[in-house]
Amino acid sequence: MNQALVRAVRERAENQCEYCRLPQISAPIPFQIDHIIAAKHGGLPEPENLALSCPHCNLHKGPNIGGRDPDTRQLLRLFHPRTDQWTDHFLFEGPKIIGRTRIGIITIHVLAMNAEGILALRAELLQEGLLLIP
Repeated sequence: MNQALVRAVRERAENQCEYCRLPQISAPIPFQIDHIIAAKHGGLPEPENLALSCPHCNLHKGPNIGGRDPDTRQLLRLFHPRTDQWTDHFLFEGPKIIGRTRIGIITIHVLAMNAEGILALRAELLQEGLLLIP
C-alpha cells in the first residue's frame, strides 16, 4: 500500500482506531490499516474500504464482515466506518463501549472491544484526558 494512502487514512481517522476510538498514543506500535471488506471478500485497497485500526480490534476483526448476535444468533454485518456513524451504533459509559444497535452489539462482541485489558487502558486514558469521547 502506498505511503500517501496510509497517511491519508491516518489523518482522516485523526490517529484514532475507527472501531474502539483508542488513540495511537496508547500503543507502542503503529495502528494498522484495516480492509473493512477483506480482499478475500472482494474488498479493494481504496480509501472507502480502509480504516485505521488498533492492533486489538484488527486482530479480532480479521477478515470478518459480520457476526452472530450474541442474543438472537442472527447473522448481521459489522460496523462499517465509511458508511456508518460511530455515535449511531455506540456510546461510552465510562471506559465501556455500549452498543446502541444490533450492529453495534455484534461489532463489540466480535472485536472484543470491552476486553478486560482494553477497559483498563481506556479507564487510564480517560483519567489522563487522552481519550476523546464522541
